[in-house]
Amino acid sequence: MEETEIWTEKYRPRKLDELVGQAEIVARLKTFVKTKALPHTLFAGPPGTGKTTAALCLARELFGEEYWRQNLLELNASDERGIDTIRERVKDYARTMPIGEVPYKIVLLDEADALTPEAQHALRRTMEMYSRSCRFILDCNYSSRIIEPIQSRCALFRFRRLTDEEVGEMLKRIAKGEGLTLDPKAVEAVIRVSEGDLRRAINLLQAAAAVRKHVTEKAVYEVAAAAHPEEVREMVELALRGDFEGARKKLYELLIDRGLSGEDVLGQVHREILNLKIPERKKLELVERVGEFSFRITEGANERIQLEAMLAQFALVGS
Repeated sequence: MEETEIWTEKYRPRKLDELVGQAEIVARLKTFVKTKALPHTLFAGPPGTGKTTAALCLARELFGEEYWRQNLLELNASDERGIDTIRERVKDYARTMPIGEVPYKIVLLDEADALTPEAQHALRRTMEMYSRSCRFILDCNYSSRIIEPIQSRCALFRFRRLTDEEVGEMLKRIAKGEGLTLDPKAVEAVIRVSEGDLRRAINLLQAAAAVRKHVTEKAVYEVAAAAHPEEVREMVELALRGDFEGARKKLYELLIDRGLSGEDVLGQVHREILNLKIPERKKLELVERVGEFSFRITEGANERIQLEAMLAQFALVGS
């Protein structure tokens, strides 16, 4: 392995048994490998939970190291999302016979929820016509964006977000392999920022380790473009105590000195509200206001003005 290799690829599982945190799905997929009776499948779940990796591991175990690349067509549907891709590339590949003992090939459509409705309807018919020589694996973040006729033709696998313990174990394994030392708080920071997305967690760790082999909590927050939770909590508490000027000053530190976007700040404020030692009724009011200002910023309003208005609302709730 080259030193410059991206760790998400370097530590990507090669076998189904190596997948992190998806034991039930692995057991079902191994049954398909054993019987070679693979149906069309739909992998759905949050990003960074192993959907694409599971498809690649499945292809490796079905066809073996010698033939899996020749028998797998991987397309990113967010790049090639039109009907022409389905009519031309997918059909041309599906109508050719596989290499090896397995009687079908695999088409992996990554980010399939980005396919246009027209392309999905064309795909539905293609799945029926070439089911003898080809199996389709669609992976997506939102299965609701896949049309019902395709969902009904697929075995559905729902991937869940990884637990803190599972992400932490993977980080420690990588640290051991790369000769890193991790502060316990640095591990907690990566877990907090990544929110169950293992790919993001590994990328954060690699970025934080780029400068020195000893990874600290401060280094993690610097590369993550995120504020320390205590800073955000202090800003919210200042506003609730009625110190609007102090809260506003803290907000400017996050926006200007740290370079955070308004949406980043809102996301962290939302998380910290749930950790505040205030009555539940006040938490409800604060979350409602965060939702309102999130909508305004999404619609294009000036984020600095909106965040200041949010702190003003917090001061009114606190009073």
